[in-house]
Amino acid sequence: MAETGEGLWMTAKERDRLKVLHEVKKRHITQKQAAAELGFSVRWVRKLLVRLRRRGDGGLRHGLRGRASNRKTPEAVKRRAVELYRHKKQTKLWHDYGPTLAAEELAEQHGIKVSRETLRQWLIEAKLWRRRRARIEQAHVWRARRARYGELVQWDTSEHDWLEGRGERLYLIAMIDDATSELTAGFVHHDSTEENLKQLRSYIVQHGRPVAVYTDKASLFQVTPHGIHHRDAPEQQRTQIGRALKELNIEWIAAHSPQAKGRIERAFQTAQDRLVKGLRQVGAKDLESANAYLQQVFLPLWHRRFRREPQLAGDAHRALQPGTNLDSVLSIRERRTVNGDYTVRWDGVTYRVQREQITRGMRGARVQLERRLDGSQWMHWRNRMLTLERCETRPKLMDARRMKPGATPERSANERARARQRLLDARRRLSEAYAQLPNRPIWQAMKDSSLRAGELRQR
Repeated sequence: MAETGEGLWMTAKERDRLKVLHEVKKRHITQKQAAAELGFSVRWVRKLLVRLRRRGDGGLRHGLRGRASNRKTPEAVKRRAVELYRHKKQTKLWHDYGPTLAAEELAEQHGIKVSRETLRQWLIEAKLWRRRRARIEQAHVWRARRARYGELVQWDTSEHDWLEGRGERLYLIAMIDDATSELTAGFVHHDSTEENLKQLRSYIVQHGRPVAVYTDKASLFQVTPHGIHHRDAPEQQRTQIGRALKELNIEWIAAHSPQAKGRIERAFQTAQDRLVKGLRQVGAKDLESANAYLQQVFLPLWHRRFRREPQLAGDAHRALQPGTNLDSVLSIRERRTVNGDYTVRWDGVTYRVQREQITRGMRGARVQLERRLDGSQWMHWRNRMLTLERCETRPKLMDARRMKPGATPERSANERARARQRLLDARRRLSEAYAQLPNRPIWQAMKDSSLRAGELRQR
């Protein structure tokens, strides 16, 4: 980003880094704590503080921003290496080669000397290699609480018979701060993406953006990747919640077991004991009464009883960046194709673009749709956000002016049944009248006589 006369432009990470360094200047945290939070060494934190004193906030911006690395491998070498790997893989020569062996073969046979990690990144970018999950060396290792309020928030949902059969089934979505055990929770009807996004929004509006969240590996937070051939497969595939956390610059940490996020699990055990009893005492039978007791009685009681002071002073929560549209970030997004009549379909419903917002090149384009938590529908088109209107389906009325000559209007099922019955009654009356005529064909008279003879024999 460039600087203008209006102010200093910085990335979200640089602004978050600046906030931590200001906390060090205020002596709220030590340089060692800041280094642990930022992932730097203590020596580098001291250098950043010197830059901050000499050059102001702009001293944190990287000096090589906008310049290519002097050690970058030429693009021609990169294209040649990737094309060689693709060709040999298609011809079944390197179909089972990994980046390590392929890098050795490229250096020995073709004179292309690159490291295995560089080649691995190139192959992942070209959709020729997949990342593999690293093995877990240890599990269930005890760890200390985070030192500052807002550094880590554990987030989970509890499925339990909270109303003890007095009403509908409810789910409790809760977020607990790791340093202070401060709890934010709410009852919902379903453990869905929308409800979890609403809970995240409530937390951010109330406290701010935490540094990291700690969850399980449920499908709400972790998605099974699409095939590399999928047209909508991004480089890093995320769920709707994962995408929102990335845009808000909130780190997502996955727990490998329920024991790893034991703080929220123990909070649920306490709630399943004390909260259930409290709901029973007030006679809660629905979502509204359960949430009223939770917010007005149980959470204040929890904070008086279980909340503790953090090890270090200061608040690690961060405010939203200027210009951030929280409603847009915390939404459901999908990609669709615009039809020839400037409509798109989503979940069996057709939406249309307003006439004054239609532009050239829109038909047949792949666009990103957005359904916000308030139910409104939006469409990302280039650098604009367009509102969508729902197309209401109406029954087609028969227009007499458009009917062809001699055509009859379509009748209902009851009218067709009555017409069928009238036809059968007319045929019966015609048959009875014909039977009373004196001059009938001989074959019909013989048939009637044989029937009468058979009736007489049966009698």
